[in-house]
Amino acid sequence: MTPEAKPAAEYANFDALDIRVGTITQVLPFPRARNPSYKIEVDLGPLGLRWSSAQVTNYSPEELLGSQVCCIVNFGARNIAGFTSEILILGAPGETMESGHTGVIVVSPRSRVEDGSALF
Repeated sequence: MTPEAKPAAEYANFDALDIRVGTITQVLPFPRARNPSYKIEVDLGPLGLRWSSAQVTNYSPEELLGSQVCCIVNFGARNIAGFTSEILILGAPGETMESGHTGVIVVSPRSRVEDGSALF
C-alpha cells in the first residue's frame, strides 16, 4: 500500500540532507538486530568508510558486495542493538517475503558514479 503524499516542504529541507553514493565493501550478519538486517560497510570516497544497519536481507551478501547505493550521511550515528549505524541506506518497499517481512529494494544510481558523489 502506498502512503499518502506528505505536505509540501521547502527546498531548504531537501538541501539540508547530504545524500551520497557509495560502494558496498562488506556485508556482515547482524543476528542481534530486532528485524532481519545486515551490517554493511560503504565506501563514500573522500568521506571514507561508513557503516550502516540495513534491512536488506532479501539480497544475498554476494549480490550487495560491489553495488552502489544512495545514503544519507548527515543524520548522525545511531546505536542499533549495540552496533553504531553511521549512515542511512535509502530503499523502497519491495515484495513481501516468505518470512512475512517486506523486502527492501536499495536505491542506486542507474550508471556507475564516483564514490562520494552528492545527489541533487
